[in-house]
Amino acid sequence: MRIAPQRVVTLHYALSGTDGQVLDDSRAREQPLEYLHGHHNIVAGLERALAGQDEGAELSVTLMPVEAYGLRNESLVREVGRDAFPVDDLSAGMRFQTPGDAGPEVITVLEVRDDAVLIDSNHPLAGHTLRYRLQVLEVREATRAELAKGHPLPPGTEPGEVEDRKVL
Repeated sequence: MRIAPQRVVTLHYALSGTDGQVLDDSRAREQPLEYLHGHHNIVAGLERALAGQDEGAELSVTLMPVEAYGLRNESLVREVGRDAFPVDDLSAGMRFQTPGDAGPEVITVLEVRDDAVLIDSNHPLAGHTLRYRLQVLEVREATRAELAKGHPLPPGTEPGEVEDRKVL
């Protein structure tokens, strides 16, 4: 079956930067990625590259930042009050999930000061060119429940049985 909107795609991927360093690998976790094509479950450039591919396809895709997690926006690096964090032991490099205007966002702590914290709300991969190695394992029609939720669901799930989730 061919990848098209309203179909669930199961694939393995390896993600690396331009330096070749592997950033993520679904095989290392022994868990393939499953997403609903056409529902913004994955980055736009990757979804475009996968459109029309058949089950069993293997491909390499290079995405410029605007096709992946966007360009870095330096206005998203800002100082916030130390009291905005629920933990006392803060250090640079820590990440927290927080509500954002467009849904949950991850912030990275850049610097901890006595009364303030310098944070970065850019996606950790913003501004990076990314390389994917992909293997399409399965393509199937989405169920009505999956179409209603906008993402793949465990087999036999009816609408309303599962909390909304974001597929990476």
